[in-house]
Amino acid sequence: MKYRTVVMYMEIGCFVSCLCGWILVCSTLPTEYWTFSEVGSIVLTTSNYYSNLWRDCISDTTGVSDCKDYPSMLALPAYLHACRALAVSSVITGFFGGVLTLIGMKCTKIGGSEIANARVTFSGGITYLVSGFCGMITYSWWAHKVISEFLDPHFRAQKFELGAAIFIGWGGSILLLSGGTVLSYFSGKEGLPSSSYLITQFLKKATGASLLRHSPDQKDLHAATIKGDFSATAVLRRQEEPNTQSSNQVNKDLQQRRLCLTI
Repeated sequence: MKYRTVVMYMEIGCFVSCLCGWILVCSTLPTEYWTFSEVGSIVLTTSNYYSNLWRDCISDTTGVSDCKDYPSMLALPAYLHACRALAVSSVITGFFGGVLTLIGMKCTKIGGSEIANARVTFSGGITYLVSGFCGMITYSWWAHKVISEFLDPHFRAQKFELGAAIFIGWGGSILLLSGGTVLSYFSGKEGLPSSSYLITQFLKKATGASLLRHSPDQKDLHAATIKGDFSATAVLRRQEEPNTQSSNQVNKDLQQRRLCLTI
């Protein structure tokens, strides 16, 4: 199997993984079970409290439930605003990551050359990574808040536990991060120049500039360096020619002076 075919199947698998992760993250936003708590020890009088980023809800054993949005947005704590912003950012960046990856994949043939498609796929993988990081920060921050309040013996208010939405969000964020990492690695390896290539190009430009600055035949030598049809010994010989000529001239002058002195 060719390398291009292997990369194509890998891109399809990573895209499906990231798409499933993005769907899981999106499904947690309208879900109320981010946190829940049960009150009451008798089955007939048990009440369930649960909440998410947008509202608080309560239900009892009879099946009656009631939800109420948060009354004031400005009165909410800062971490809740941050979690909202990160969750929405995760959904938005995941959408654009899917669009970029779908355009740049080898099986779609929407873009131009192979290098251009690889660069578009690389940008899609980076966008998926941003989406996964935003989601992971959101759910981890929320879980840390709930767990710290639950384990704090001095916390007197009602204590909550982690809901199902947190675990679903963790799973979706892991899928986004894993798929985005693999996509970024393979597409960046193909579409972006390597560090060794950049170093060689820099050295070529630096040596070409130094030869132009110090050699006697600047135009010819620069053209030869661009064409690549010269050897290192030829360049050294050209650079040594003025030195040998000057040394020969000095020797001739010394001989003439000795002859004059003897006469």
